[in-house]
Parts: sequence; C-alpha cells; structure tokens
Amino acid sequence: MHGRKSWPNQREARLDAFRWLNRYNTRRRHSHLGQRSPIAFENAFYRTPTTLVRAA
Repeated sequence: MHGRKSWPNQREARLDAFRWLNRYNTRRRHSHLGQRSPIAFENAFYRTPTTLVRAA
C-alpha cells in the first residue's frame, strides 16, 4: 500500500517514531513561533531580560 512503512522489529519502529517526534516537536519550524523551532523560540525567550517593578 502507498505510504506505508514496515520495520523489522518493534524496537526499530519505536526508534523511528521517537526520531520523528523529536524532529517534529523540537526542530521543525512553526509558523506560530515566527518560523522558529520550539528550541530556538525558548532560547530567545529565556535570554530576554525580565525586570520586575518593586512593590511598595
């Protein structure tokens, strides 16, 4: 069948799924994040200095 893939064993299938999830969730660019990967977005976010107003 078109688009189907088979793996020699369950371990290989799990590794392939993990590789795909890791790429999809950490390195793939997202339009909602300004075409940055989630990792690049978080790195930029946490590098931004934050200042708090001192309470009275």
